[in-house]
Amino acid sequence: MSLLARLQSDQVIIPNSPKESASSRYLEIVYQIHREIIREIGQETFNSRGREETENRIRGITDAIIENDYDNLPRSERELIIKQVTDEVLEFGPLSPLLRDESISEIMVNGPKQVYVEKRGKIELVNVVFRDDLHLHTVIERIISPLGRRLDESMPMVDARLPDGSRVNAIIPPLALNGCVLTIRKFSKNLLKTADLIRNNTMTSHMAKFLEACVRGRMSIIVSGGTGAGKTSTLNIISGYIPHDERIITIEDSAELVLNQEHVVTLETRPPNIDGRGEIAIRDLVRNSLRMRPDRIVIGEVRGGETLDMLQAMNTGHDGSLSTVHANAPRDALARLETMVLMAGVEMPMKAIREQISSAVDFIVHQSRLSDGTRKITHITEVVGMETDIITLQDIFIFDQTGVDERGRVQGRHRATGIKPKCLDKLRTAGIVIPDEFFA
Repeated sequence: MSLLARLQSDQVIIPNSPKESASSRYLEIVYQIHREIIREIGQETFNSRGREETENRIRGITDAIIENDYDNLPRSERELIIKQVTDEVLEFGPLSPLLRDESISEIMVNGPKQVYVEKRGKIELVNVVFRDDLHLHTVIERIISPLGRRLDESMPMVDARLPDGSRVNAIIPPLALNGCVLTIRKFSKNLLKTADLIRNNTMTSHMAKFLEACVRGRMSIIVSGGTGAGKTSTLNIISGYIPHDERIITIEDSAELVLNQEHVVTLETRPPNIDGRGEIAIRDLVRNSLRMRPDRIVIGEVRGGETLDMLQAMNTGHDGSLSTVHANAPRDALARLETMVLMAGVEMPMKAIREQISSAVDFIVHQSRLSDGTRKITHITEVVGMETDIITLQDIFIFDQTGVDERGRVQGRHRATGIKPKCLDKLRTAGIVIPDEFFA
């Protein structure tokens, strides 16, 4: 039976709505050609062939089928179908164009018929669908299988890192009621630099120079913010200020930091195996890193009992260490640190915990994603010390939001509060001088 006859027998309806893209209109044709190719050549043959040879074979078969059954299709539409078939056989199906689009920073698949992406900080629905839940599950398996991970009823959740640094999270029924849910946070090939943050108005040049001085002067800094606020990008940038003659150890769940210094040791956690054994958590790596003679410890994110180990490291000769924490404000970041210290299972009075935090952390850099999708450092806050049982904070730089314009863009400006940091004397003794006009 010809492909056209099979399409007719399956009662495939190819919509012609102008609102739908060509990729959506010819989705069923792509699936049918894919099955025809697998039937004719076999999946195992693809795996043993070279990439170029396989692509040429796919093009030949697809061209022949289209010529036989759809000779009235324009050449541009044929090329689109060939590209989709190639993606379906060799790549990640409907996700492939989204993964190639460098303007997309995140892909969110909420079941087979609903796909969102984040572009320039804004989330939008895209015209990309999967055939069904099985098709989506197959694509997920194709993504995680080379990473040595599995996704089935015994392990219905997976969190992994692709070779290019992108983070993948997938969860399937019965835990996900929408069907298979896939989230990919793409790793930018062009890493942001200080100049990019200044150009994007994430911070000012004075703020950047002040943070560089603090890092070089071995101030311990916590970068706080919500999900997607850009904490890791900011941590990566300020980690780049660490001098090249220091030994740096980075600890992350999924290795995302890319440092240009020569003496960098990268550690990554390990999830449990199928039997639930062999897990290596961030806390284990923090403890081990203290035996590796680090000058600086950079932790991608603290979210549990490792917070106590990090604070103790900062208080015992490893000052100048850096990390991130989820929080809505600098004061909330301190509350989160207190809570996570309690998660370590060590009974300590609250005053002792706060004294540990106030002596270990010098600055909190808070970053937010605003309503228009832009990311800004809204606070650079100094941890001054303790007054009775309360940790004292003072804002050095803040972002004043004045309103929103007719296009929905946030209006405002960064400014110094006029308060001189308490750490200036310490920086001066280290040979780092910051002009007074930075804080005017």
